[in-house]
Amino acid sequence: MKRAMLAGLVAAGIAVACGSTVQDDVAAAPQAPVDPRPPNAPSQRPAFAGQTDAPAQTGNIAFDVLTVAAGLQFPWGIDFLPGGRILVTERDGRMRVVSPGGNLSSPLDGVPAVDDRGQGGLLDVSLHPDFANNQLIYWTFSEPQGGNRNGTSVARGRFVDGDHPRIENAQVIFRQTPAMNSAQHFGGRLVWSRDGTLFVTMGDRSITEGRMQSQQIDSLIGKIARINDDGSVPADNPYVGRAGVPQQMFSIGHRNVQAATLHPDTGELWEVEHGTRGGDEINIVRAGKDYGWPTIAYGIEYSGAPITGGITQRVGMEQPIYYWDPVIAPSGMTFYTGTLFPEWQGNLFIGGLATEDLVRLTLDGERVVGEERLLRDVSERIRDVVQGPDGALYLLTDNIRGRILKLVPKGRTVAITFDDLPGRGDLSRLREATGKLLRTLTADHVPAMGFVNEANVVTGTANERTALLSSWVGCGV
Repeated sequence: MKRAMLAGLVAAGIAVACGSTVQDDVAAAPQAPVDPRPPNAPSQRPAFAGQTDAPAQTGNIAFDVLTVAAGLQFPWGIDFLPGGRILVTERDGRMRVVSPGGNLSSPLDGVPAVDDRGQGGLLDVSLHPDFANNQLIYWTFSEPQGGNRNGTSVARGRFVDGDHPRIENAQVIFRQTPAMNSAQHFGGRLVWSRDGTLFVTMGDRSITEGRMQSQQIDSLIGKIARINDDGSVPADNPYVGRAGVPQQMFSIGHRNVQAATLHPDTGELWEVEHGTRGGDEINIVRAGKDYGWPTIAYGIEYSGAPITGGITQRVGMEQPIYYWDPVIAPSGMTFYTGTLFPEWQGNLFIGGLATEDLVRLTLDGERVVGEERLLRDVSERIRDVVQGPDGALYLLTDNIRGRILKLVPKGRTVAITFDDLPGRGDLSRLREATGKLLRTLTADHVPAMGFVNEANVVTGTANERTALLSSWVGCGV
């Protein structure tokens, strides 16, 4: 009887226990732009039709939002370890492993010091493409350089697994130069190219000195870099052989790039960077190209004045394929290629910090043809968006009580029974049974991790915790 009741709990109740939010979309014809707010620069005109204000589009997709882990302080980057575990960074300098049950490890030893003022700190994290053999992980961080100066740096080290995971032999393999006295605009995303090189996004440091260097090729401020996995320079980088120019430089004219990913078909780097008041933009990053900042830009200064000369186009500078005015404040992006949501295949998902939502874009080649805003009821800043090995979408929420969220198709749960369901009040056996449940929910069954962790700590709202504990009591616990 206990086993049957637990099966019913898992099959019917797991979405509630996970703190789910259900999004039922209704098919609709293209309509007005998705954002009703007025533009900051209404007199500006796009360079081509469809460059901004794509029509609102919705599908008939229903999904649940599950809390995988909670209690993170301003999480910034995420990647996936073997065995269903997650590697996550917290901006103030901690890196942790999240177990399949949602437990947070103690902070990993071996992470170098960060300058966590303002927007700085420990940023993105990424496993080496050959992690299974070399156990190398890479991360970006704002590295203190003395005298309140800092810059975006890339480090790598060997991940040592075990009861107390740690990093060994950490070394900095790339530094943005020159260092500056600023606490903003570090960029910081890492993207592996198909040829094994590593893209590093950066920012203009949000001060006049840095802003103007975005157009100077003797500086790495306001640039995207491309390096080999040991930090050396790829022989085919566009500025190789030019005297007085950083050889790692790949493209110039960027403001602050906190979202980047590879296109699944072309293998090209796509990025979304922050504008000011208006002017968040999507670019396809190509070798040696100039993306215009601050010479050309959409939107206006925070003061309300024009940006530079109020110019939005210039010969020799690339146009964004899409821009927002007003902004979303983009951070984290991924193309969806999984099978859990076949209707979303090929769509581009971007985290919205200012708008506190998940932006879904439909594309026709390199043109945006539709836009949808998801998760508006969650009301949390979205810092990162990635597709997991199981085909689900994983998100990081950016706050002092940050969470790892997971989007799965609505109702995709699995019934599990145990011969060893614990008796009432037996917490040790409850933890053991809970761990078994979580381990059984494999990727093949669309794991609904996070409703209770292996230490018997239930996540979610107070009502959700009460509902779950009541369900356990109903099973005879």
